[in-house]
Amino acid sequence: MKYPSRVVISILLVCVFLSSVTSCTTYKNVPYFMDFSDSAAPTTVKTITYQDPVIKTDDILNINVQTLDTDADLLFARANAISPTVGASSMGNILGNQSVSGYLVDKSGNVELPLIGKVYLQGLTTGIARDTIRNRVNLLYKNPSVDVRFSNFRITLMGEIARPATYTIPNERVSIIDALGMAGDMTIFGKRENVLLIRDSANQKQLVRLNLNKKDVISSPYFYLRQNDIVYVEPNKYKVASVDAVRNRNITIASAVLSVVLVALTRIR
Repeated sequence: MKYPSRVVISILLVCVFLSSVTSCTTYKNVPYFMDFSDSAAPTTVKTITYQDPVIKTDDILNINVQTLDTDADLLFARANAISPTVGASSMGNILGNQSVSGYLVDKSGNVELPLIGKVYLQGLTTGIARDTIRNRVNLLYKNPSVDVRFSNFRITLMGEIARPATYTIPNERVSIIDALGMAGDMTIFGKRENVLLIRDSANQKQLVRLNLNKKDVISSPYFYLRQNDIVYVEPNKYKVASVDAVRNRNITIASAVLSVVLVALTRIR
């Protein structure tokens, strides 16, 4: 009777050990900024100088012009309401079938504005674009008020995300942490230490890996996102294992066999 009892105890200890190892391995890459101690004093992390995104071809701009001439204001407003065929929505919502109103930046980098004609905006920030348009309008109307914003500042989040989708952001300054929070964060199976960022750059694609387990990611020039960025979160090995039908089948069979063996051993006299 002593022999079976030892076998049972040994098997149970092995199971507990394997479960413990698996749990520790699963957790170790889950928290963000793991290299910052939870008991440490406040720490300052050096960041890079933020650079405003620049206007590119096919961008859609919301350009609001106000003058002392109400007829001119109405003309600008009507032209601004022309809606290119692009889906959009407000911050935190998924792109739907709504239209984006604004001025489309053509392949030559121009926008066509009422009264003043084409204005070249490619490569400019929205602030410089605002000043450029104001100077042009100022030739016709005294002291115009001009505001320029992106209407299609879109970011796509894919992979192990709670709500993977393409999001439209009204605020140009958005970090990768902001974007993940907007999409409900990564799932527990997301590889936080190896997040892939895909960015358009001069007719090429830049592929960058970011480690969100490290606080130094805040200093990365890719910490702040740009329009049309794609963030892809890979599944870790535990997600792969969880969807592996063969592995699940083998575990089920092994569990059944182990149960039978345990029952048999406990009944041996």
